[in-house]
Amino acid sequence: MDQVVRAAADKDEFSGSVLVARDGQILLDRGYGLANREWSIPNDSATRFRLGSVTKQFTAVAIMLLHERGQVDLDAPVKAYLRDAPAAWGRVTVRHLLTHTAGLADYTRLEDFDAKKTLPTTAEALMARFRDRPLAFQPGEGWAYSNSGYVVLTAIIERVSGQTYADFVAQNLFQPLNMGDSGYDSHDVILPRRASGYTPSGEGMINAAYVDMSVPQGAGGLYSTTHDLLKWEQGLFGARLLKPQSLAILTTPYRNNYALGLEVAKDGDDTIISHSGAIDGFNTYLAYDTTNRMTVVVLGNLNGAAPLKLGGELMILARGGTVTLADERQAAAMSADALAAYAGVYQVAPGFALTLKVTDGVLTAQATGQKPVALTPETTDAFFVEAIDAQITFTRNSADGIEGLVLHQGGREMPAPRQ
Repeated sequence: MDQVVRAAADKDEFSGSVLVARDGQILLDRGYGLANREWSIPNDSATRFRLGSVTKQFTAVAIMLLHERGQVDLDAPVKAYLRDAPAAWGRVTVRHLLTHTAGLADYTRLEDFDAKKTLPTTAEALMARFRDRPLAFQPGEGWAYSNSGYVVLTAIIERVSGQTYADFVAQNLFQPLNMGDSGYDSHDVILPRRASGYTPSGEGMINAAYVDMSVPQGAGGLYSTTHDLLKWEQGLFGARLLKPQSLAILTTPYRNNYALGLEVAKDGDDTIISHSGAIDGFNTYLAYDTTNRMTVVVLGNLNGAAPLKLGGELMILARGGTVTLADERQAAAMSADALAAYAGVYQVAPGFALTLKVTDGVLTAQATGQKPVALTPETTDAFFVEAIDAQITFTRNSADGIEGLVLHQGGREMPAPRQ
């Protein structure tokens, strides 16, 4: 595990802290790179990182606690809790917000977001920016990841509980689990051991752009450490926070393998529940294998895809699998005629496909809206993409014809049938 993480850290693709535990026993617990590059302070297990969208599961659990107390009905309309909600949200329920099926415009994708993300705000002020925008689809009839839904959930938590979001999660989630190194982040507060965030650029690492931490709200405003997030997984899945029926609702996929603030994936008989996060200067990943009681935490203070990729690879290793590093892969010779058998269009998801073709004796893959990348043969039906550190394996039918492919990237497996 250390070798896999260090390979990314040595290439300046990852900086952060990592923890892997099996049934409570810690297998890997190390820091990599620097928490502060200006003072050369290293990351370690006590370093506090902004979580980005890993925050969403805490917001979802907060809603479930209010649901258990009879204060929030998951299938009640938003207007039941926010009296000033617009008429367009009339059919939007709390459950729709939790599962990204409300159709709300995502405020982080609005044209003025970068200009306004440095300014202090509130949940109400943020809602005013997207409340009058048309829904992308009728509630429950589509799926689109939206941070706006979790801002609305933040407002519901505050209205129903009578507390600020920060106080509610501290009192009801962090304190019962003794998560003393977790909280809602604020630029103003002197926070010991807080990592600085960095972003790669053409001229090397730079300090990440400033974002006022009132902007992410319950969609991405929390900070934590690897050890506190281990306590979180043990407490959440150890039934110390929610009743069994509430936990079942929280972790049951509603649409597109997304449950309530969590992604749910099946690997045979095993279930892996996870979420990644991204905010200026930080990328994160948190996963739990419910069958084998394995926890993987990757907290990075350098923007990039490494935490998601490393998280997937560490989960593979923890569960007894193998991972091949990019520099361990060896190219195999394959004729242009043999490569031509793989050419075609493969549908990864609605509106997203890979188009494969042979150009000058090289098999290339072009994703929708992206530039083509070269595929290097490793063995028959197995290729790797050095440019983005991904792999593609092809599947065959009973007649030995190519019927599809599987894209392996960032610890995920994405099957794509041939069109």
